[in-house]
Amino acid sequence: MTLVPHRIGVLALDGVVGLDLGTPAQVFGAARTADRRPLYTVDTCTPGGRPVRSSAGFRVLPDHGLDLLAAVDTVVVPGLDGGPPTTDGTIDPAVATALRAAHQRGARIMSICTGAFALAAAGLLDGHRATTHWAHANRFHRLYPEVDLDPDVLFIDSGRVLTSAGVAAGIDLCLHVIRSDHGSEVANRSARRCVVPPWRDGGQAQYIERPVPRSPASGTAATREWARQRLHEPVALRELAAHARMSVRTFTRHFRSETGLSPAQWLLQQRTDHARLLLETTDLAVEQVARRAGFGTTAALRQQLHTRIGVSPSAYRRTFRRSPAAGPPRSESGGLRLVAEHP
Repeated sequence: MTLVPHRIGVLALDGVVGLDLGTPAQVFGAARTADRRPLYTVDTCTPGGRPVRSSAGFRVLPDHGLDLLAAVDTVVVPGLDGGPPTTDGTIDPAVATALRAAHQRGARIMSICTGAFALAAAGLLDGHRATTHWAHANRFHRLYPEVDLDPDVLFIDSGRVLTSAGVAAGIDLCLHVIRSDHGSEVANRSARRCVVPPWRDGGQAQYIERPVPRSPASGTAATREWARQRLHEPVALRELAAHARMSVRTFTRHFRSETGLSPAQWLLQQRTDHARLLLETTDLAVEQVARRAGFGTTAALRQQLHTRIGVSPSAYRRTFRRSPAAGPPRSESGGLRLVAEHP
């Protein structure tokens, strides 16, 4: 079967944030089949195909105008450094029309960071849960009170409209979409090519007191790696603290400051991710997957998968054992819809 790459259109508006602009092409461009065929194509457009200024002291000369949004499968709006959507809640009518038309015909719509202001100005977020960079949350609330804004998460997948927090959270969202479309193995390969962590849960807190451990000796990194090698075993908090040579209270404080999660939340996330990988890449029975991932019983695994992504283990396996050439699952046709709204 011929592989037809999924088409992505990046909409650059005046004041576009440079890093956000390059993120979709970099991350989606790294997503390939095992024989290195590209799974996505990424093009950039602006209103009228005109150059727009970026926040980084350069101008963007696009290859397309807004007509691109009528032809792509996914639209991505990068962050904005100023402009009407972020200052007075308005947007160029032509841009709003193009975004709404893309949404109405079934395209997936994504925003990175303050790109959510543009989606909100176009009316695409009214009545929906969304996120943006925490530093702009108060202004967003004032301009768009109809939107259920949650500034405490990395990204939110509401089906066909997805929003993310600032900077690196855009990478997390793109990897989440690749994982939703093609499974963990493809997403992990993409992350490795981009030299970034393969997975941060969408419900993880945006603000982490100490994102980088102070040193391997004083942080919890070594203990986290030790725990990853023992996901199939019960691992108690006191064992983690003992391995790190800290008291339980001190360990918990350091762990949360470094990961944004409690040890229990982090372990659950690691076990779920491992179970997903086993379901995708092995023929192990679901009972065996549950044991190897540390859930113990099929019922516990089923409950956790249903909570995090809304499907049973068998449904997850059927979806992600499919060939990449078959294309991503379509939520609008009754297929799998991954939800990243729960921590």
